[in-house]
Amino acid sequence: MQLQLTKPICFFDLETTGTNVAKDRIVEISILKVFPNGNKESKTWLVNPEMPIPAESEAIHGISDEKVANEPTFKQLSKDIYAMIRDSDLAGFNSDRFDIPLLAEEMLRADVDFDMKSMVSVDVQTIFHKMEKRTLEAAYKFYCDKNLDDAHSAEADTLATYEVLLAQLERYPELENDIKKLSEFTTRRQNLDFAGFIGLDEEENPIFSFGKHKGKTVDEVMEKEPGYFGWILNADFPLYTKKVLTQIKLSKLNNKF
Repeated sequence: MQLQLTKPICFFDLETTGTNVAKDRIVEISILKVFPNGNKESKTWLVNPEMPIPAESEAIHGISDEKVANEPTFKQLSKDIYAMIRDSDLAGFNSDRFDIPLLAEEMLRADVDFDMKSMVSVDVQTIFHKMEKRTLEAAYKFYCDKNLDDAHSAEADTLATYEVLLAQLERYPELENDIKKLSEFTTRRQNLDFAGFIGLDEEENPIFSFGKHKGKTVDEVMEKEPGYFGWILNADFPLYTKKVLTQIKLSKLNNKF
């Protein structure tokens, strides 16, 4: 089977220093770019995270401080990585909740104005969980009848994710071989930021999805408690969340004039 594409799609996987989107860093990234004509292009980079890799993370992916000591930083690689994905949709395994938010943080730290306005994403894990509810290794065995050797290697996990999606399309005729439809199927909820701090209400007004103002519109909170905006900008929130909130505020100010 071949994916029905109108533009390229990049399957990718990250190995990282940890699971905190705002604080942790990428130590390896692998991208498999699939083109509408079926051609493929792949690239894997080791990344110096400019911070110590915790022992518990090294135990999972096997990447040590010594292994990446002489590798380029993400900022040094960012232009090449962005050039590979900028014209594409994105796909991964648990990518909507972790890989895409962390990738966005790294891009913004590297001064690359990354956003998803021209992209959609397909989270292969969500399809799997809705249909079978297991892990990537189990998904690979279940759908492809193969053992996932080198699990937690970004390259192996990336290729496995691509193969699992193809097998899912073969297995479930109700799934449309259409990236936008698959994106809609794998979207858990509608958020304006990747981390899910800013959502949309039924009228599609931006609302806060956390804390004391959970469920309130951003406009209402900014009007009644303007200091809340400054608190978020200075607190330990993801850069992309801060970017989205700033865009909302600027849009509101521009509409006043």
